[in-house]
Amino acid sequence: MSQSTAETQAGPGTAWGVKILGWSCVVLGAVIFGLGVWLIVLGGSWYYGIAGFGLLLTGILLNRYRIEAVWLFVAVWIGTVIWAWSEVGADWWAQMPRLVAPTLILVLVLLCIPSLLRRPAK
Repeated sequence: MSQSTAETQAGPGTAWGVKILGWSCVVLGAVIFGLGVWLIVLGGSWYYGIAGFGLLLTGILLNRYRIEAVWLFVAVWIGTVIWAWSEVGADWWAQMPRLVAPTLILVLVLLCIPSLLRRPAK
């Protein structure tokens, strides 16, 4: 299937949506990773370094229209839930700031699945 045929099936808007989300994940992941490494150097939690790196890789994979981006971010999200539980336990108000943004990103990544399945990987 040619790329123009894939774009027609997936729609040109979905291709741009995946790219915008991909680049947003790259930028946000790079910032979180960089600050996470600084936190590690200071003796803090490794979570932000690992999660930032995972988000960065998710963005790269999304920009290449690879379905592996979904699986990688699901793993990052599960790691985030485990980390949040270990930090604050069952205090749901304390869980909110730790889980809302990653869950929103997860929903957006999951919404990319149809487009990722229709487009050839680059």
